[in-house]
Amino acid sequence: MAITAIPYSNLVSNSNLADPAGVSITSGAANRGQIPAVPAANTKVNALPELTLLRVVNGSSAGNVVVKAGATPPALAAGQGDLTVAVGANATLWVGPFESGRFLQSDGSLLVETTQTMTITAFRVPRNT
Repeated sequence: MAITAIPYSNLVSNSNLADPAGVSITSGAANRGQIPAVPAANTKVNALPELTLLRVVNGSSAGNVVVKAGATPPALAAGQGDLTVAVGANATLWVGPFESGRFLQSDGSLLVETTQTMTITAFRVPRNT
């Protein structure tokens, strides 16, 4: 199974952020995007699913983006299943934030699959610490 890392882009409180390029995820369960448990080294706080937004940019055909249910434990509500969101052709959609209790993997990451090749950018919402 090919897993492609999707790094965090940190939204900045009271400031701005240049539009980051996303990561292309090829369709199919054999190819997944993984949002890491620990964001880039320049952040002070580990990003949690509750602080994560995904920007999904779809190409020429409609498809789905699937945020995979987590592992139990730590995701005690993983039994609710995956979150599947339809993304229209040539559309951009924002998905999230997410519940740790449903989507957190055992290594602290989030897993994403697509039914079409899509570009995904993960954003970390800032929080005072």
